[in-house]
Amino acid sequence: MTVTIRQFRPEDATTVAAVLLVAAPYWVFSPAALCWQAAHAAPAERHRMLLAEVDGEVVGVARTGLLHESAEPGLGYANVNVLPLRRGGGVGSALLAAAEERLRTIGARVAYAKVVDEPAAVDFAERRGYQRGRRRAHLRLDLAAGVPPVPSVPAGVRIASAADLADPRLLYEADLDASRDEPGEVGMDETGYADWRTTYWERPDLNRALTTVAICSGVVAAFSFALTDGSDRYQSGMTGTRRAYRGRGLAGAVKRVALRRAAETGFTSALTSNDAGNEAMLAVNRRLGYVPIASEWRYRRALSR
Repeated sequence: MTVTIRQFRPEDATTVAAVLLVAAPYWVFSPAALCWQAAHAAPAERHRMLLAEVDGEVVGVARTGLLHESAEPGLGYANVNVLPLRRGGGVGSALLAAAEERLRTIGARVAYAKVVDEPAAVDFAERRGYQRGRRRAHLRLDLAAGVPPVPSVPAGVRIASAADLADPRLLYEADLDASRDEPGEVGMDETGYADWRTTYWERPDLNRALTTVAICSGVVAAFSFALTDGSDRYQSGMTGTRRAYRGRGLAGAVKRVALRRAAETGFTSALTSNDAGNEAMLAVNRRLGYVPIASEWRYRRALSR
């Protein structure tokens, strides 16, 4: 079997989205989002996708780039996904080698990789010198089976859609504040508003109508980003509350409203993920009825020159 590695092209988007959907079914992928990211990711990220082909068929994808928002320079990512039926034949090894070589050329000294919590995947990473970090839980809620009721909210709080915001900077400021103490593997610097708009607000899979916010005295106090793939899958992105407004149940409220709106719109499956140390959001999701479907580990390896 001959494995060919090449760069992503826009005409690959539908095929790559289908490969990723099978290889990592706990995330939402869409052709439009893949094309957009390839063309519009922040220049400092140096994002690029590498594809593995066997007999002209795309069987694996490596997403590579720099963790450009990190407080520490020289950190990169190499996230490799291979179709299950093509694993064990050298596809993953070829992709990872190409991904690491690309990271070296763009100045990365450390590679981070998302590794599904399965024996074969963990063994693959550890045999190549990767060291285990934090765990991330992936969860699913069956919207077709019913959604939790929407609770009452404190007086003075209004639940709205992000599409109704006169200025998205209000959501940016809330995201920035809530993210400062979010558990994670890599510390992040503050993201400027222009980069935030490009990276998050303008991405085509951000569903602004389903992205839900709690507004208090003109301030976005809590929010839940919604990503959709153009079919029946809905994913909660970052859900957070500004630190001054925590303890009022606002994160659960915006998420419940978003789930109800998603179900009413025709979505049948809701996905979300949390760092295993984020007990507050894991508790919210358990109360909403989410059940675990997979886990991923964050692995890292120093890159030799």
